[in-house]
Amino acid sequence: MLTEREKMILQIIVNDYTKSGIPVGSKALSNQLPIHVSSATVRNEMAYLEQIGLITKNHSSSGRVPSIEGYRYYVDNLLNPNPIDSNDMTIIQNSLSGRFKKIDEIVQQSANILSNLTNYTALTLKPEQGAVPKLGSFKLVSLGSHQVMAILVTENGEVVNQVFHISDEINGENLDPIVRMINDKLAGKPLNEVFNKLKAEIAPEIIKYVKNPDNIVQTIGDVLNEASKNQFYIGGELNLLSFTDNNDVSYLKPIYSLLNDSDDAYKVIKSSDNSVSVKIGPELSNELLKNYSVITGSYDVGQYGKGVIAVLGPTRMPYSRVIGIVDGFRNELSKRLKDYYDKYNQ
Repeated sequence: MLTEREKMILQIIVNDYTKSGIPVGSKALSNQLPIHVSSATVRNEMAYLEQIGLITKNHSSSGRVPSIEGYRYYVDNLLNPNPIDSNDMTIIQNSLSGRFKKIDEIVQQSANILSNLTNYTALTLKPEQGAVPKLGSFKLVSLGSHQVMAILVTENGEVVNQVFHISDEINGENLDPIVRMINDKLAGKPLNEVFNKLKAEIAPEIIKYVKNPDNIVQTIGDVLNEASKNQFYIGGELNLLSFTDNNDVSYLKPIYSLLNDSDDAYKVIKSSDNSVSVKIGPELSNELLKNYSVITGSYDVGQYGKGVIAVLGPTRMPYSRVIGIVDGFRNELSKRLKDYYDKYNQ
């Protein structure tokens, strides 16, 4: 249990260090405390905070910096999130008021806006319906030059497409019965079930129309996989470079790989509630991110599902401001997506 003075000292150390990146010394602390305290007393208090693991000595100076435990204590007990300011809110509202053709565009734009506002890396996950999406319709459209576009539409209006090459033996007459077969037998079924039935039941039937159905089956499977997986978007990947203390940036490559793997990224930003949460260093359960923090905000679009936005930055980030931005952003994004869904389903 910290005394009020110890809390004030820890708060000043966190605030100063997140602003400047410079270890905080006893003299700077004494000048900022609202009560007169000698430098010797401040040094004693700092020694105690260091002893219990909330601050640590920086080897390059006599000052102290927050430890991971210190940041955690600060976030849980001392932090007062700053409400999002009017300028940031105006930027969010203007950026989300554009004419978007689909949900993915709004969620992708959200990652870009969030990274620009914070100068960190942002991740966004589009709303999940809770249940596995179902197949609405499927089309194969000939593009000429031995190219075909496979178009899949889910029952909730999501569209996924992919272009693939076909052999000389395949033409519109071959494709039409394949499309009818897929729609007749699989429309309205969950996508994971569609994938299983495609391999077990549809593939043998396709041989009636083409000699080698593997290319078509593989492409349809790829489109199904794309439609059913978590849809992540990343904004400001290069921002990771701006707050690294390591001159060898090659160590960032595995972090970029992690962020671009949807399953790994989901583990980093997944949230169990409908609020804003903060994970710091080892709490992210990934050694690559031991020097990072993630501020996550879930957003609710009612019957249309829930999504996630997140900001990835250094442990030395201005938590009050970033938490305020994430909280304001998630609420505005919920409103924008509800409007989109309501218009789409009229």
